[in-house]
Amino acid sequence: MASVPFDQLDGFIWMNGEFVQWADAKIHVLTHGLHYASSVFEGERAYGGEIFKLTEHNERLHESARLLGFTIPYSVDVIDAACRELLKKQGFKDAYVRPVAWRGSEEMGVAAHKNRINVAVAIWQWPSYFDPAQKLKGIRLDIAEWRRPDPRTAPSRSKAAGLYMICTLSKHAAEAKGYADAMMLDWRGQVAEATGANIFFVQDGKIHTPTPDCFLDGITRRTVIGLAKDRGIEVIERAIMPEELEGFEQCFLTGTAAEVTPVSEIGQYRFEVGEIAKTLMNDYSAAVQPKHAIAAE
Repeated sequence: MASVPFDQLDGFIWMNGEFVQWADAKIHVLTHGLHYASSVFEGERAYGGEIFKLTEHNERLHESARLLGFTIPYSVDVIDAACRELLKKQGFKDAYVRPVAWRGSEEMGVAAHKNRINVAVAIWQWPSYFDPAQKLKGIRLDIAEWRRPDPRTAPSRSKAAGLYMICTLSKHAAEAKGYADAMMLDWRGQVAEATGANIFFVQDGKIHTPTPDCFLDGITRRTVIGLAKDRGIEVIERAIMPEELEGFEQCFLTGTAAEVTPVSEIGQYRFEVGEIAKTLMNDYSAAVQPKHAIAAE
């Protein structure tokens, strides 16, 4: 699949209430979302034919749009149903699900009050965000030059397309140096997250993770925190300074695309792929699988 451009994949895309052929899901070059980043999206995964935490993701899509000042014209229930039906039409059991909403092309300028709000859902097969062999050994992260902004300068609680510009810059720079991804600091110089995933550290049997006050409190992040607490592992959410990395024993990332991915290196700092990271990898894999009721005898 990697060799096929995304606009040339086969199948259907749900777009503004209809299923259209993949190649026909087009927008105009003067779409407001393209020029002014008035777009929000979600990343979801299907496992065994069911989309994990589907409604929670689509509720966040609506909230992201609200934070950007527009209202999605389709309810969460309608988008949920579209995602489920599209998964069936695509014929996939395990897949990546991408709902997206954006301002259209009726007006061109910073202000676009009259523009239509468009919504689409695409589904494709995306087995692993990071190279599987690297993931088992622990991936290597650079430390990004770009920082997560002060929430007074950007709607950091929205999964807004514009906020990912610095993520693309940071990931490209990291890959150019041979790293898989980059860890980003925030505007205060505190540890924030990776370019598309939340970050966790382990020290003396306890998990430490940055407080999500200027970046997304990820759905996978919250799921993994719950799994850790179920095992009696203490999770401490706090400000973490980069110089503290020297004292941490393990590190891992969480996200819909990344799932749970151990980290072996961040810049000059090294980590082991330890038992807590491995356990949470396995626990998360079990948690996302559909729970089918066993018929009574």
